[in-house]
Amino acid sequence: MAMVMKTTDTAPWQLRRLGAVMEPHPAATHEVGGVLNPAVTRGPDGQLYLLPRLVAAGNYSRIGLARVLFDRRREPVGVERLGVVLQPEAPYELNAHTGGGVEDPRVTCIVERGLYVMTYTAFGEAGPRIAAAVSRDLVHWHRLGLVRFAPLQGIDLGAQDNKDAMLFPEPVPAPDGRPSLALIHRPAFRAELLDWVYGLTARQGRGERRPSMWISYAPLDEIAAGAHVAFGQHHLLAGPEQGWERLKIGGGTPPVRVGTSWLVFYHGVSGRIVEGVDQQQDVHYRAGAMLLDARDPRRVLYRSASPILEPRVAAERLGVVPRVVFPTGVDVQDNDTLDVYYGMADSRIGVARASLADLLTPSLAAS
Repeated sequence: MAMVMKTTDTAPWQLRRLGAVMEPHPAATHEVGGVLNPAVTRGPDGQLYLLPRLVAAGNYSRIGLARVLFDRRREPVGVERLGVVLQPEAPYELNAHTGGGVEDPRVTCIVERGLYVMTYTAFGEAGPRIAAAVSRDLVHWHRLGLVRFAPLQGIDLGAQDNKDAMLFPEPVPAPDGRPSLALIHRPAFRAELLDWVYGLTARQGRGERRPSMWISYAPLDEIAAGAHVAFGQHHLLAGPEQGWERLKIGGGTPPVRVGTSWLVFYHGVSGRIVEGVDQQQDVHYRAGAMLLDARDPRRVLYRSASPILEPRVAAERLGVVPRVVFPTGVDVQDNDTLDVYYGMADSRIGVARASLADLLTPSLAAS
């Protein structure tokens, strides 16, 4: 099935910065390398919580929990730290280089089951892989292990580096029509497979070698049967398209239902990354938005042609990794206002606000 990608610059939608809400605590050794890329969700008490990546010396990463504090205008102004809720312990989270890592979580609330599902990057010996854990209170998490994938035309997708995974909060139709859990993720295929991947994605409507956003499905009937569920029916969702995302793109925030569409914020990378070089030249991480068809989320109804957020202020341009804005969580304040939480130069956590009406006006005009 060919993808539908519509972009517009007729009324560029922008996020309005509210500022940084969390920075490394000077006395906390487990935060000395930065606080960044948080999952965002409302807790059972209705309060808003961040689950930030906390980086210690040597890039050893844990996942914390913090309650967001608001001022009288309902703008986030800081956090109350509540501790660490996940740290590297399982074999697939441990490695000899950094010691291990649990990184860049995204949390989806499955309201019907009263369950929070966290997808995160487990940095084990084999490299980054997608893992999952579940909780009912955001404090106590039960690991489900590495996410399982069905083969991709004979290729072991689970053996490829993979990041930026997030679940849809409600079932969606899979390509075969069955209601399914759907997962957006960003596999990075080994170099010797790139030509093969290009041929496969060309048959799906677009040939692509660069790291891109994929969507995969786990049918609900298989989950209910208690089978060893694996995500399959893999499809290239979106690849790099504009100059500001020329190098690669990846998922950002879990999908938010907006009428008959799903709203997803994502990140795009431009520049040149050289393996083994810590400080890259002219590498920029920017943020964009896309709308997916609720009836078939493989269809991209709208995609911003220009970045809606890019590194401009000092906290985004200077840090552990300079020139980075990296959206990972979103909070819908009411029927129109939403706040996007994002990593700032891999060092701090910022938040930016926007109106859904402002987004939908240009996007619907383009669809």
